[in-house]
Amino acid sequence: MRTQAGARGTRRANHVLGTLFLGMFVMGDAELLVVGVLDVMARDLDVAVSSAGALVTTYALGLAFGGPLLTALTMRLDKRAVLVGALVLFILGTVVAVTTTSFGLLLACRALTGAAAGLYDATAFAVALASVPPERAGRAIAVVISGVSVSAALGVPLGTVVGNLLGWRGTFVAVIVLAGAALAAAMALVPSVPAAEGSAADQARHAFAPRVLAVLGLCFLVFASTYAALTYIVPFLAETTGVSGAAAGVFLLAYGAATAIGSFGGGRFADRNAAGTLVAGTAGCALALLTLCVLGANPVVVAVTMLAWGLCVFGMAPALQYRVVSLAGPGGGLAQSLPASAINTGIAFGSFAGGAAIDRFSVQAAFLTALGIAVAAFAVAAATRRLAPSPAGEPMPASKQG
Repeated sequence: MRTQAGARGTRRANHVLGTLFLGMFVMGDAELLVVGVLDVMARDLDVAVSSAGALVTTYALGLAFGGPLLTALTMRLDKRAVLVGALVLFILGTVVAVTTTSFGLLLACRALTGAAAGLYDATAFAVALASVPPERAGRAIAVVISGVSVSAALGVPLGTVVGNLLGWRGTFVAVIVLAGAALAAAMALVPSVPAAEGSAADQARHAFAPRVLAVLGLCFLVFASTYAALTYIVPFLAETTGVSGAAAGVFLLAYGAATAIGSFGGGRFADRNAAGTLVAGTAGCALALLTLCVLGANPVVVAVTMLAWGLCVFGMAPALQYRVVSLAGPGGGLAQSLPASAINTGIAFGSFAGGAAIDRFSVQAAFLTALGIAVAAFAVAAATRRLAPSPAGEPMPASKQG
């Protein structure tokens, strides 16, 4: 009987995690699809491509700042209700975005849907952790994160093709349909999950403790390093490696597949030794970027290095989320939303830093900039390895502290 009950519990947890994965896949598509159809949107809305780029920025800012704010405001609500509410808000915002012809209103909708995505992200992690035993926490986090990485590897390329065939509005109609499916699944399969204990002020006191901020800084550095280089990978491949056009797309697809594999596999490493995973992962990223800087003219070496780079970056993602929530202790409910904020801020900074390096020097300089940030990330990972929650928080297994 116990075995049957355990099997039912595992199936129920898998259904919940599958639902959360679908929701994250939708959110990832909504964030990244704009990049693939930016020129189409600019023409349709009669704005410059540089102005249309604000659609990416406003979504990221909505997620980075609106997500934690909405998470704090909904702290005392049942997590299932918050999850459903976030999806409803996201769908409404996307419907308005698809039907409007006003660029200003579209920007506002992007900020709103970004905030809804930030709320969904934080709540999804809370629901995932409540659905599995502690020893599977890292793997549960990995399933949720994988929704975003799979959307980058699969959903975005397909959406870009659809967008160029049917227009950007047709692509986002597909996003609305998928979000509706995620909403129906959440209502049918996700059980009630009680609100986190403690007031928002108490949560914030633990969520913004120095030990947590240190790992959030690591989140920032990892993705700043990644996007200082990745944003400009196409010109790098063209100028340094001699690869362009469809061939460059193959390199990017390989990187995307590696990120999906890394985010899935990284959960097991997070369960075994989250802090050690971050040290090894940051070292791997720095080595990959060094290889690209030194041997970037060799297409075979670049292809293998991009695979390893993608595995390292997203193999760390579950461990980063795990460490932040673990170190926050009683503030874990609010802390769930903070890694996404740090990551999006890092992405924005990295893209800016890489662009500034290119403007002043060359494409190669962007990769040297990324390497410098990666070395700093390794130093922070090593320095934070022994951090542990305060005595008031949940005790952390010794194997995961160091």
